[in-house]
Amino acid sequence: MKSEGEGSVSVTGNKDGAAGVLYIVATPIGNLDDLSPRAAAILARVDVVAAEDTRHSGRLLQHLGLQKRLVALHDHNERDRAGSILDELARGRSVALISDAGTPLISDPGYVLVREARNRGFTVSPIPGPCALVAALSAAGLPTDRFLFVGFLPAKRTGRRAALEPLRKESATLVFYESPHRILDAMGDISAVLGESREIVLGRELTKTFETFYSGTVAEVLGALEADPHGTKGEFVVMIRGADPVGSEGDESALDTDLLIKLLLPELPVKKVAKLAAELSGRSKNELYQRALELKQD
Repeated sequence: MKSEGEGSVSVTGNKDGAAGVLYIVATPIGNLDDLSPRAAAILARVDVVAAEDTRHSGRLLQHLGLQKRLVALHDHNERDRAGSILDELARGRSVALISDAGTPLISDPGYVLVREARNRGFTVSPIPGPCALVAALSAAGLPTDRFLFVGFLPAKRTGRRAALEPLRKESATLVFYESPHRILDAMGDISAVLGESREIVLGRELTKTFETFYSGTVAEVLGALEADPHGTKGEFVVMIRGADPVGSEGDESALDTDLLIKLLLPELPVKKVAKLAAELSGRSKNELYQRALELKQD
């Protein structure tokens, strides 16, 4: 076995079935038919399955007609449990790591285990397959040459807005995961920070019976969610078009916004100026409020 610092192990397809291998196995995000034959074969072959939720993953194994030793590995026990899984690999046993749905480590547990396995020289082999963010992006109609995956936004409003604020000028497409009970609040904060006119696409219940995509401006999509009786059911992938890059036409728009604020300031209070400017430009009301204060002082 190689020690840390001697280089990483090269993983190829001919490692299938080898002992002492940690397989990172992608599982369906909804439709069970999306499990690849190779993934099914690996799950049938390994000695141990490390799963985020053993009850949930037990149903998948039952669907495949498999009985395997299941070990729970989740956010709360990963550092403690990783050692025993590494011991299994050291004994020459093979382990499959799976999450509740999709590709492990993509906003799911596994980083600690994979990093330590590689540091100790064990072979880590990915078994690719479903991934919610990739599936959603492929059907969203937003730019995919550059995207920034941010995972889940913070649960509380203050934290969400603080997380969104540094992303206002990010030109890459932004991708988040969001839960059904927070989606409306998250959309409200996206509107407040990034602007209600920013283009957005939501993917809900991907690959399942009621798969739905909502697209339009933030304001339009929020309205559609509120009008849809199923709009707050199921898991969401939230995709937001990036800001205009620096040096593009967006900079000229910023100059126009300054002019608009200057024209409105003599006639209206700063708060109303910021609200009107945000509606017309699609930029953040908070940002334009601060800009209006600066221009008023000048």
